[in-house]
Amino acid sequence: MLNPFRNLDRPKEVWAWSMYDLANQSFTLLIITLLFSLYVQGVVTIQPAETATAEVIEAAKRQGTFNWSLIHGGSLLLVVALSPVLGAIADGRGWRKQFLITTGILCSLLTCALGFVGPGMIVLAAALYIPANLCYQLGENFVASFLPLISTPRNIGRISAIGWTAGYVGALILLILTMIAMLAFGLEEPRTWRPLFVFAGVWFALGIIPAMRYLQDDPAEGSELSGFQRLRQTLDHASQYRQLVRFLLAFLVYSFGVQVIVGFAAIIAADFGFEQVDLIIFVAQITVVAGLAAAFTSSFQDRIGARPTIFLYLAIWIVSASGLISVKLIWAESGPQWPLWLIGNGLGFALGGIGTASRSLVGRFTPRHRSAEFFGLWGMTYKLSGAVGVLTFGAVAQAFGQLASLILLLCFFVGGLLLLLRVNETAGLRAARRAERLALARR
Repeated sequence: MLNPFRNLDRPKEVWAWSMYDLANQSFTLLIITLLFSLYVQGVVTIQPAETATAEVIEAAKRQGTFNWSLIHGGSLLLVVALSPVLGAIADGRGWRKQFLITTGILCSLLTCALGFVGPGMIVLAAALYIPANLCYQLGENFVASFLPLISTPRNIGRISAIGWTAGYVGALILLILTMIAMLAFGLEEPRTWRPLFVFAGVWFALGIIPAMRYLQDDPAEGSELSGFQRLRQTLDHASQYRQLVRFLLAFLVYSFGVQVIVGFAAIIAADFGFEQVDLIIFVAQITVVAGLAAAFTSSFQDRIGARPTIFLYLAIWIVSASGLISVKLIWAESGPQWPLWLIGNGLGFALGGIGTASRSLVGRFTPRHRSAEFFGLWGMTYKLSGAVGVLTFGAVAQAFGQLASLILLLCFFVGGLLLLLRVNETAGLRAARRAERLALARR
């Protein structure tokens, strides 16, 4: 029987860790990618009557997209400010697990509260979504920071892929349950989706239980430095981790595009003519392919290295983004949907592979004793990419239309690939191991 946890030193902890990735998919998929983004665009943002002119309807759609980009992107700016500081505190005081569980519980409660948001309640939507997304994104950092603790240099890529695959398995289960609920209870239209927000919060809360029970944190370092002082110390000594800094710059640029797909996949598909149930199936296709890609990546990235793996998936991103542009140029506002189904496979494969490879490369470049701090920097970079990418994409789409925003999406991936050429994986790994030896010598 296939067992992904076989031959691991800490299989129960790896399982509990991966279950958190499975649990939080209820927020990243149902809330960010699929349901709440469209809910803000088409329900919270008041839409004109169907008898309005095409220009008025299009203007309302663009305003809804821009409202979502402001709420989602603005919440990520808060994550950018807090990620590295809280990561440093977690390392110094041994609070990784406490922060992970606390942010997860708060996010699940706030997600349930999104069920109170109705038409025109843009202020309430922002007041609930911004702290919910803040807690979700911070929790992403803290769960990632456990990766160096539950793995070894020989299996870090495999364990990273296990977590990523578990997330996509959870996403697929959620999509199936969501589609059943839509068809069984008449929840096809966005205005009827509020019970699904409550379901997403409950799912997240239940999935946190294994991490609460089995994950074990390293003991506190006992450092007397504050979180800000530790962060300043890390930045002052950044030259010791030159390859990590170079990678984070490349990661920032190509993650502009990844975050746009995460935040706008449903909106982009809807602009190409997908209806509600078709949207579920389209996102399900992306999810299935992404899960297969994450599992597939685990079979080879420890052998060939994380950097070559990222190159592979960036090439797929570039081809997929070029495909979206081509479809828009050829068929403009109307045309067959089959090209989008093909492109969706590329988007899913690239999404599933590049996530686990990126997290694995950060883990390789991270000294064990600074795992939460460095993954806080990684999280800060990823969230900054979301804030900048989402806000820029939304602004360009509002000002110039979808074609211009898709061209911008392609530029993000090309720029990230060019910057990745400067990263030396072997040198980054050596720097991390050297820092660990020095830390042990001081104890």
